[in-house]
Amino acid sequence: MMRRAVIAALLLASPAGAQDAPPAVFSESRQLPGLSAPGEIVIDRAGIPHIYAANARDGFFLQGYAVARDRLWQIDLWRKRGLGRLSASFGPAFIAQDRASRLLLYRGDMAAEWAAYPPQAKAWTEGFAAGINAFVADVAAGRQPLPMEFAATASQPERWRADDIVRIRSNALASNVPSEVLRARALCGGDVRNEPLRRQLEPARPVIIPKGLDPCGIPDNVLADYMLGTSDVRFDGKQAVVASRTDPETLEGSNNWVISRARSATGRPILANDPHRAHAVPNLRYLSHIDTPELKIAGSGEPALPGVSFGHNEDAAWAITIFAIDQQDLVVNPAGTALISVADSIEVKGASPQAIVLKFTADGPIIHEDAASGRSFALRATWSKPGASAYFNAAWAFAARNWDEFLIARDHWGAPPLNLLFASRAGDIGWAPGGFVPARTAGDGLLPVPAGKAHGWKGLLDARLMPVVHNPPQGWFATANENNVPAGYPHLLGLEWNDRSRITRIAEVIGSKPKFSLTDAMTLQNDATSAMARRAVAILQGLNGRDAPEVAALALLKVWDGHEGPESAPAALYEIWASRHLPQAAVKAIVPEAMRRNFGRTSIGNVLPVLEDGTLLGPDAKARRENILLGSLGGAFAEATRLLGPDPATWRWGALHVADFKPALAIPGREAERRVGPLPIGGSGSTPMAMGSAPDFHVQSGASVRLVMDVGAWDNSMAINTPGQSGDPASPHYRDLFPRWATGQYVPFVWSRPRVLQEAERIIRVSPAN
Repeated sequence: MMRRAVIAALLLASPAGAQDAPPAVFSESRQLPGLSAPGEIVIDRAGIPHIYAANARDGFFLQGYAVARDRLWQIDLWRKRGLGRLSASFGPAFIAQDRASRLLLYRGDMAAEWAAYPPQAKAWTEGFAAGINAFVADVAAGRQPLPMEFAATASQPERWRADDIVRIRSNALASNVPSEVLRARALCGGDVRNEPLRRQLEPARPVIIPKGLDPCGIPDNVLADYMLGTSDVRFDGKQAVVASRTDPETLEGSNNWVISRARSATGRPILANDPHRAHAVPNLRYLSHIDTPELKIAGSGEPALPGVSFGHNEDAAWAITIFAIDQQDLVVNPAGTALISVADSIEVKGASPQAIVLKFTADGPIIHEDAASGRSFALRATWSKPGASAYFNAAWAFAARNWDEFLIARDHWGAPPLNLLFASRAGDIGWAPGGFVPARTAGDGLLPVPAGKAHGWKGLLDARLMPVVHNPPQGWFATANENNVPAGYPHLLGLEWNDRSRITRIAEVIGSKPKFSLTDAMTLQNDATSAMARRAVAILQGLNGRDAPEVAALALLKVWDGHEGPESAPAALYEIWASRHLPQAAVKAIVPEAMRRNFGRTSIGNVLPVLEDGTLLGPDAKARRENILLGSLGGAFAEATRLLGPDPATWRWGALHVADFKPALAIPGREAERRVGPLPIGGSGSTPMAMGSAPDFHVQSGASVRLVMDVGAWDNSMAINTPGQSGDPASPHYRDLFPRWATGQYVPFVWSRPRVLQEAERIIRVSPAN
């Protein structure tokens, strides 16, 4: 009851939640240098900009201006982090991160880089950068306010260049160097037979240590620079470390599905997408719409990049989820290896410039040098190739009208590796994963490799050899980061995938409906039923508790249907058990004590297959399995009692699992106005409504945006961002979408100009400056 009251109050307070007649439309005019012709930015009642321009270059210019208006601090910080320019604004505490970021920049030929994208892409990106710079100029001239974060850090926004946007590579979600290091660490004194408990591989295969590799020779801090260079900016002095947890539920994933017109209640294809990332204020995604004579697109993307990563044009739509191609190797160089040194200088606020040396081999940047052994460690990654700027090859989809043209986008896709789904107004649907695939001379990418040709790369797999599904006979296709590589496919793409819990539930729901509607799609994106929890409950059947806590825990879970609503008591107990007790109990029972120090942590997604199979449990598998299950369940019940009280009838998953978003930069005296939440939230990392938890059970990751597209009748499309489109706490669009997102509601994401004007809140009319 309290949750409903809080949400109702938030909805009444937010413009997006108001049910009254639409408010008056505000109008303003601006002159912008760099614009070639008059245009408009129509801001709708959800804060989404609809951009009308005389040409595509102006369209991207106005998108850049609109993004900067909403997210200047965020995108400026993204650029400074990616280019290694944090110290120039924030001082010497960031020198190490700047050096690490510069190691990961694209350093190849820029002509080759731009040639990997559509011919117009450079001009589009130059327009986007010019639009950002126009807003920065307005701020500098006092025509627009300086966001409070700049004042709090005594810094200023910097000017953008098109080349800088594509040179930044560290925002790509690539794998699997951290996993290689964790595996090597576990095998230092460990047993490869225990690897399935630590990390399931699909398809299953034994882990083979490459000839010449000593797992104990991988230093604990080998990825310190890598983690710094790929991590977000922190202002609390803490540095990123290699996580010892390999729980696939904590990985950033996504859902998408496409429904054929034969299975659709609309008679047209439906395409749905909800990418999952770490939550932040503001979040990683930004909704926008560009309408020009030669280019019309709408969708969502990262605000620092031009265009959209997924969405639609006039004729077709596309959607994305991570497809776990292994695009990285850690290369171990012997002592005495010749390194290429590049001198660089880091500008430092309040101090003299800091001279640094960046080192490389033909494999890639040297991310660690071990003084004791003389060895060095290089990062070999596909993102060093031309055309691997993250999400940038979505530009090939902007004008794709049909399946064959969509495959051109797939052929060019570099990073991150993605499940690309397609739907056209002509009725075609399909799946075509894309991403650069290294052709390894030997090995499978699961462990670091010695330097040399024996473990080198022979190039990249021809993208035309990637698997595809065109117009599937069942009338739909869905992905959720699971292993969906067809059986018998001859090329090794990757071995580390998310578990099948989300795709199992998605397939169950879609398959149960003869006709699937837009409402069904929105409901499924917010589905809080866990196939993993059902699987765990199934393994408990037939057990009898040995004491009161075990008996009570079994009574609560045995009859549970796996629905993880915020009001659910069984969900609270299950999540405590699944994250804090069962994995630890399994490791303690199966892994010898001497091997546990390096083994790291595991997850229920790895534990359940081991308990079901029984091989690692030894000769008395049944008794050991029961001890693991019952002992851990009793411990979880005791912890739930401590956290939630003595009466299980009063337990609520939402009492632990709350969305409470706070900006990374703390500003004393301004925290209350910048904080978003808390609100109780259902779901978990194993439900379609993906809501990954932090160690304290607070919501840490999940759907940064949700989009449901009615293909061909675009005005019917629906979307939701969170907490809002703007990063300015003074804006009505800073947190207005948060209560809707938390309760599975959406806002219209309209396309036609008449509908855009119906939804309009503000019209910014722009013209070239004299």
